[in-house]
Amino acid sequence: MKLPVLPLIALFSLGWAVTSVISKLPQETVTDPPAAPPRSVYADTVAAVGLIEPASELIMPGSHRSGVVEKVHVQTDQQVKKGDALITLDTRQLRAELAVAKAQVNEAEAALAVSRAEEAQARRNVEFARSLTDARAMSDEERTQRELTLGTSQAKVKSNEAAIQRAQAQIEVIETEIDRSVITAPRDATVLQVKVREGEYIAATPSESPWLVLGDMSVLHVRADVDEYEAWKVRSGSQATAQVRGNPSLAAQLEFVRFEPLVIPKKSLTGDATERVDTRVLQVIYRLQKPVPAALFAGQQMDVFIATQEASL
Repeated sequence: MKLPVLPLIALFSLGWAVTSVISKLPQETVTDPPAAPPRSVYADTVAAVGLIEPASELIMPGSHRSGVVEKVHVQTDQQVKKGDALITLDTRQLRAELAVAKAQVNEAEAALAVSRAEEAQARRNVEFARSLTDARAMSDEERTQRELTLGTSQAKVKSNEAAIQRAQAQIEVIETEIDRSVITAPRDATVLQVKVREGEYIAATPSESPWLVLGDMSVLHVRADVDEYEAWKVRSGSQATAQVRGNPSLAAQLEFVRFEPLVIPKKSLTGDATERVDTRVLQVIYRLQKPVPAALFAGQQMDVFIATQEASL
């Protein structure tokens, strides 16, 4: 009796293929999440995404003039007082222009001294001509010429005085530009970010990427984005809590500060498939109550839960 060789080979091949495929399948095991999902402590609540910011909000100092950075006086996390120097721009050209303006003042002052001496001489000549009692001692033409010379010398004096004032005003303009080349802190704050280095160019026009960011970190606020569909549920003074992302056990109580009265398009998208890009949000500002549960930083996101009491409008 002959064995069915081909069917046996086919059956063996099929078994080997199935075994090989099964052995290479990924092994799925049930694992616990690294952190528990955030949960509200209120029965009725509105959930929002909050962004930590300084009480002063983010301050992005501007520059009165464009130029190359000569020196950066601060570094990240440094405390500054109002009026402290942050950045100094290169002022070599301005100082050269200042030297020229001062030389022009000296030149105008010398010209003024000469014109005043000429005026004094012309005045004496006129007074002498007027003091003559005999009309025949000097011709009328000579008298007229002396009067004209006096008038001309007086005009030169006024012109040189105006030139001095103009040069002094130019000095004040240049000195003001030199003072404006030092960018100072507008208030007491913490340096949160420095993105400019010595030798780089900064422009006086606003930039999408600020080169320096300040903020008063003594008090922290949370800016919560509440979806416009649930904004009507939020009331001023409502209780709210904020939980640290990644560790919901670290939670802080929030104190209502104010509403931002302008509803704006949502910018921080979560990637949820049901999220629409045309969603608009009402921003609610809360103050983090001390003690803060952990080290928090400006720009950090938190999960915010706001207690609500539904009411008809």
